[in-house]
Amino acid sequence: MTRAPLLAALLLLAGCGDAPQGGEPVVRFALDGGSEDGATASPTASSSAGAFDACEVLTFEEQRFVDCIADPAEHTIATALSPAGGAPFRSFAAFRKANPQADVAFAMNAGMFDDAGMPVGYFVEGGERLKELNRANGVGNFHLKPNGVFFGSGSTWQVLDTDTFYNTVSERPAFGTQSGPMLVIDGKIHPEITENGPSRLLRNAVGVDKQGRAHFVISQGPISFGVIARLYRDLLKTPNALYLDGTVSSLWDPVAERMDQRAPLGPLIVVKNKARAQP
Repeated sequence: MTRAPLLAALLLLAGCGDAPQGGEPVVRFALDGGSEDGATASPTASSSAGAFDACEVLTFEEQRFVDCIADPAEHTIATALSPAGGAPFRSFAAFRKANPQADVAFAMNAGMFDDAGMPVGYFVEGGERLKELNRANGVGNFHLKPNGVFFGSGSTWQVLDTDTFYNTVSERPAFGTQSGPMLVIDGKIHPEITENGPSRLLRNAVGVDKQGRAHFVISQGPISFGVIARLYRDLLKTPNALYLDGTVSSLWDPVAERMDQRAPLGPLIVVKNKARAQP
């Protein structure tokens, strides 16, 4: 979302410095608080709802995160901004009210936006481009280049930096959202992100691993850019990862009965469960 000039300048300053170092061992937890073995995420069962949760809690460098995994075999991904002809939803509750039958696995905020809740960068919903690619220079996290685009069609999802997207993607995807900065670019952390800068915010991001799964991560508390960047590089091992926000970062996880209402939102990323064949 847009920031006041002073805050934008502070965030830019927080991004500059030395190259990051490697991460520390990780511990994973089920949503009920019990620890889990192994470094590869897997869904956890909800004893109350009889459903499976795509989200799990993990710790990395002594910080807790929720990692929600969209699996192409199990889920679909779409962006959502507003009901047809209406103003932006601005909340998960408004989306749910407008789409009561949607089988939502989880949802997150989908990148930066203006005061009216409209995206400030490239945005595609249902194959319709609502905002063109933004390659302008400016202040704030969005313009801490390289920034990037999370996009996809069907069961193929990607994160690319903006210039690579502009130069290589010729067909309009089914969904797309632009944000910034990139956290990881081709396996390397963004050159302006320090190891552990002074800025501490609740942050969220997205990256796609080599198995094609999209990892939507939100921190449980205030963290630096460096920590979440290393989480994607060292633990989740996504070749590319894109920062989504650090002020309004929010998660809706129906199975865990979590629906954040931290601040008015802009565009949303909605992950739905695929319909299962009846036995």
